[in-house]
Amino acid sequence: MKLTCQKSDLLNGVNTVLKAVSTRTTLPILECILLQATTDGFKLISNDLELGIESNVQATIEETGTVALKARIFSEIVKKLPDNDVHITVDEKSYTTIKCEKSKFNISGQSGEEFLQLPNVPKENGILISQFKLREMIRQTIFSIALEEIRPILTGELIEFKDNELNMVSLDVHRVSIRKMDFESALQNMVVVVPGKTLSEISKILDADDEKDVQIYFSDKHILFELEDSIIVSRLLEGDFPKYEQFFSKDYDTLVKINKQELFMSIDRAALISRESKKNPIKMTIKDNSMIITSNTELGDVYEEIDIEKEGNPLEIAFNPKYFMDALKVIDDDYIHLQFTNPHSPCMILPEDGDDYKYLIVPIRIRA
Repeated sequence: MKLTCQKSDLLNGVNTVLKAVSTRTTLPILECILLQATTDGFKLISNDLELGIESNVQATIEETGTVALKARIFSEIVKKLPDNDVHITVDEKSYTTIKCEKSKFNISGQSGEEFLQLPNVPKENGILISQFKLREMIRQTIFSIALEEIRPILTGELIEFKDNELNMVSLDVHRVSIRKMDFESALQNMVVVVPGKTLSEISKILDADDEKDVQIYFSDKHILFELEDSIIVSRLLEGDFPKYEQFFSKDYDTLVKINKQELFMSIDRAALISRESKKNPIKMTIKDNSMIITSNTELGDVYEEIDIEKEGNPLEIAFNPKYFMDALKVIDDDYIHLQFTNPHSPCMILPEDGDDYKYLIVPIRIRA
């Protein structure tokens, strides 16, 4: 293999595929990045068996070929090369030479034939969506994916096409997050669960430009994201995702309209005292025209008061501040609705108008 490419293009490709390089594996080849030069172009590929990424890099190819290089050393070399043309040469024994200006590295590689290729996903069942909108939907839901694998299905996020809507749902034992958008698709009544790691990594790759799209394809076991210069393939999680709609009720005893930013800042200040301890939550006391937020611990106490519009009964209820703040920080609206039933039932966070998002947070019992 023999080729020349720009350092900046190569670095972009390396940074993209690094997201799918395995760090804990019994298969050394999974710690590598595959460099593949063909008559169609130059690609970098990584695969940790759950997530695989392929990134195209602009290059002038003199000789085709493949080599697998240890990701750690290859990425560090590329990062520290001068900003100029990079020349890569690989001999028949996978010995690789990397030259840039007066810098030259010789490193040992492995045969590209040993590398595990990405799963093939047929391009039949697919959708086209704005990269920006997909990135926003992930941002607004991913924080409530379960981190522990007691129920592996909860470490992923539900993607659902239903009634000309695209729904994304994540939940753990403390909260539920739902983001909706109108979306006409032939893939009606289709549900998949995508690993949280996949969505976290792809959100870093997606572009903030609303004019750029991503094509997504689905098979029984995999999902494929096709971008302009790269593709990401991930396995899907198997199992039954909880019936999330049953957690939400239209009935309530207390409804509050409140300024989202004022609520966030008040909880943020109160959290300085509570330190996110489940034993020392923040307490919300809802009266006719105000919400009082307090916290009382061995560190001290704090008092915050916010003007509100209230319908229904007064209420006193407590929460872990982190769960509330996680939801509030991804909401862009100025005003939101908080819906309560009683001190022991979850709070629902809703938009003032519409139903683009729903967040449900389980309260903490207040000690008598």
